[in-house]
Amino acid sequence: MLYDNHGRQLRYLRLGVTDRCNLRCFYCMPEDGLNFSHRSQILSFEEMERLTRILAEMGINKVRITGGEPFVRKNIMELIENISTIDGINSVNITTNGTSLIEHLPKLKAIGIDAINLSLDCLDRERFLKITRRDEFDQVMDSFHALMDSGITTKINMVVMEEHNIEDIIPMCELTLQHKVSVRFIEEMPFNGGGKKFTPITWNARQILAHIQGHYPNVEKLPDPESSTSLNYQLPNAKGSFGIIPAYTRTICHSCDRIRLTPKGELKTCLYDGGSFSFRDFMRAGATDEEIRNQFRTLFNNRAKDGFEAQQKSSNPFESMATIGG
Repeated sequence: MLYDNHGRQLRYLRLGVTDRCNLRCFYCMPEDGLNFSHRSQILSFEEMERLTRILAEMGINKVRITGGEPFVRKNIMELIENISTIDGINSVNITTNGTSLIEHLPKLKAIGIDAINLSLDCLDRERFLKITRRDEFDQVMDSFHALMDSGITTKINMVVMEEHNIEDIIPMCELTLQHKVSVRFIEEMPFNGGGKKFTPITWNARQILAHIQGHYPNVEKLPDPESSTSLNYQLPNAKGSFGIIPAYTRTICHSCDRIRLTPKGELKTCLYDGGSFSFRDFMRAGATDEEIRNQFRTLFNNRAKDGFEAQQKSSNPFESMATIGG
């Protein structure tokens, strides 16, 4: 088992496979996109598989494939299938915007993907267009319904943004009345690639819950699984559930078991740190597996206590979520 310097067991790798995305959500990147990485700057599939295998040998047992948008990377299914066969990896999940998901669902189900997180910030076509700057609402909703039919465990990730989608909170919650889906409301974070000025949020986890309770006073608190990022609840008689992720107020750092590898191969031991080491450059300089293991251990033993400490040391607080790896 693998632990950091605060005694937290590390079990979960979030692997960013590309910084590219076919949407332009304003809270993630500028309208004209980012200075996307050249292919040579991004980890190859072989490099990703090697790092994942080494981490699995050290105790990581869950992988989430993220982006950018994972399915814009060519031959991504090959990587997903290969990672699912690595000894020690017991769970492979994916986060996607759903625009290109349906064609891959049969293969994903055959591989045995454990869960898919669908990024969806509203249930209104016009608001979707304003948020994403792309007219893909119908494709995403088709993906949602296909996921419901597939039986694959599904979560919806909705970033809560004042003046943009507050009116969608209750309709999102009500999806759980008829569907076995978990809707997670995420506090907005500053990772927008400099696309807009970020101001401290007012719609934090407490405010989101109070808003829901104003419509459904008998919301039931559910047990939170170990190392859960969300505070979990259920509407009366609902088939599904909802959770609230305090990503900005950071009240869940004490149990964090996650690490991130960005598409460029930088390790982030916290979402809010600036990237502590380039494993891409280390591997391409000829590092052995044992040298890579030792470097991971060194970095894990110097992990920030929480997101606030990590942010103080970060040189790029406005980095885009697409470059971080979800």
